[in-house]
Amino acid sequence: MSDAPAPFTADDYRARMARAVRSAADAGLAGLLVAPGPDLVHLTGYRPTATTERLTLLVLAVGQDPVLVVPTLEAPDAERAAGAAAFTLRDWTDGKDPYDVTAPLLDAQGRFGISDNAWAMHLLGLQRELPHTSYVSLTTALPLLRAVKDASELARLEAAGAAADATYEEIVKIRFSGRRESEVAAELAHLLTQFGHEQVDFTVVGSGPNGASPHHEAGPRVIEEGDMVVLDFGGLKHGYGSDTSRTVHVGAPSAEEQRVHDVVREAQQAAFDAVRPGIACQDVDRVARAVITEAGYGERFIHRTGHGIGVTTHEPPYMIEGELRALVPGMCFSIEPGIYLPGRFGVRIEDIVTVTETGGRRLNTTAREMAVVG
Repeated sequence: MSDAPAPFTADDYRARMARAVRSAADAGLAGLLVAPGPDLVHLTGYRPTATTERLTLLVLAVGQDPVLVVPTLEAPDAERAAGAAAFTLRDWTDGKDPYDVTAPLLDAQGRFGISDNAWAMHLLGLQRELPHTSYVSLTTALPLLRAVKDASELARLEAAGAAADATYEEIVKIRFSGRRESEVAAELAHLLTQFGHEQVDFTVVGSGPNGASPHHEAGPRVIEEGDMVVLDFGGLKHGYGSDTSRTVHVGAPSAEEQRVHDVVREAQQAAFDAVRPGIACQDVDRVARAVITEAGYGERFIHRTGHGIGVTTHEPPYMIEGELRALVPGMCFSIEPGIYLPGRFGVRIEDIVTVTETGGRRLNTTAREMAVVG
């Protein structure tokens, strides 16, 4: 029996676009301009098969119905999008100016939020056509556009997290010693796919000194007895992300390696315990960092404590110093403190967490104690 959740409907996308327009108005914007990417997928269900230099743009203007501007040759795909009934399609043909098509949809004096990943040539084209408009990054204007998940989105994140957990439970059964990092990474990718991921985004396998590089690309190094190994992997299942990290040891760890792992585990638990509605994102980071600093490794915790997750594996909100936005129920993000000792080893432990009405709930539930592998 398939565990696939019910698909999103046109009404779901219509409601998302309406919320986005209200948020834009509250932010003093005339509307939002959404290019191909995660925001477009979230708002319409439309993911162009190929992102090219041809203009594709969702126009969400205050007081108007949503319009998706697309090249004529891509219009049939856009018409089949899950949210197609929630927007009007306006196409343009090669040889025509797409900005002539788009300009009448915009307030000629307006200020718009525009996708961070919009092509510069398209922004410049709009400015040329409408010289009195102005633009602000969508992430700057509405950083929490996709941050609060509804029940259907949360179900997808739970399924992705469960699949990542199943992957970890299988990977620790294999032999590590004598194998290249790249071989273990390939096993992780295979298992993620086996457990339902349609897309594998990353498979970090950092053994020994390579574990001290948080985003180490799995390579030809042969894993040896006595190595600490950082595993960080994830991707998309049902269109929503997984991302989890565990640190294992080949054979029995030394007292120092065990202590470092215990400190990271304590920091991760303390940060999770701090999660509740109303606290600032930076407070989650501060709690984890305080534990690691007190243990004497503060300078070796070299990244933020967490990032949001949804239709991409990294998105707002971020658990980082200076992020004052408050947690609210439905937010989902990672908690992943780490300690990295250059030339020696690293440790990271990561779970995806969702904010509930009373605290937090983990979407990854595998053991956080250090596993010993062969």
